[in-house]
Amino acid sequence: MRKNLVWYILFFTIAVIYPHFVDPSWVDIGTTFALYSVVALSQDIVLGKAGMFDMGHATFFGIGAYTAAILNTVYNIPIIYTIPIAIALSALFGIIISWPIIHLRGDYLLVATIGFNIIFYQALQNNLFGLTGGPNGIFGIGTPVIFGINISSQRAIYYFAWFILLITMLIIYNIDKSKLGRAFHYLRESEIAAESFGVNKRFYKVLAFALGAGVASLAGVIFAVQYAAVSPETFNFTQSVLFFTIVIVGGPSSIPGILLGTFVMFVVPQFFREFATARYFVFGIAMILTMILRPQGIWPAKFGKLPKYLTKES
Repeated sequence: MRKNLVWYILFFTIAVIYPHFVDPSWVDIGTTFALYSVVALSQDIVLGKAGMFDMGHATFFGIGAYTAAILNTVYNIPIIYTIPIAIALSALFGIIISWPIIHLRGDYLLVATIGFNIIFYQALQNNLFGLTGGPNGIFGIGTPVIFGINISSQRAIYYFAWFILLITMLIIYNIDKSKLGRAFHYLRESEIAAESFGVNKRFYKVLAFALGAGVASLAGVIFAVQYAAVSPETFNFTQSVLFFTIVIVGGPSSIPGILLGTFVMFVVPQFFREFATARYFVFGIAMILTMILRPQGIWPAKFGKLPKYLTKES
């Protein structure tokens, strides 16, 4: 634990000084890295901890972004007040979406979540209720004001995104150490065994979706603020694949793994932006090599070990 704490302190120290040594485009990449890490951690609640195949997680990311955008631009609600509304609405959608499909397993659940993502994307494209702006999306989104401080500059938004990442990591860490985390772990390992221990399978699975949706929507709000605009293509099925891949490549149920997975799957391809579509070749190679060399993820989770007196030779 102490060793991990040192690494986390070093990680956030680098994050604090990073914007002072790079150009503005890479500050934006750093902001997006933080937000994508938050979404990937929220995806991990469903996929890594509860063991459910969710390939439509960009839906909840988009609900957060569009909720903030609509409330701010149409109803003139300050961004800071849209955050709890976006979280609550996304969590509610997580419950509504998961309730009828929660009994599905493996590929069947994966296909169902893909279907919801496609429906969400098409609703945005077709200007649902005349509010989503169709293919062009919504522009002119405001910035949050906290204690009289306007979070409007590029660096301010960067630090705000990293603060959200820190809070999310603390939430995930506390889930892991709680009764809730143990229930998720039992469900992932064996649903039958979990139920024999008194774990309510349906309740905890729906709760995993609700928690994951709420955290993803928080990142969505800040993402909308970062670009002052939202558009449907940011929340399509391809984006869900990215979040799913980050968890698998990084290491399910591992916070360091998720951060490394986000770096490999999102940041590394940015070094090859000048090669246009050829950068996706690098993306694909990185995925293949990781799965061959580290099939359990770059930094797999550890769930403890047997006491020494049980493994010591007699």
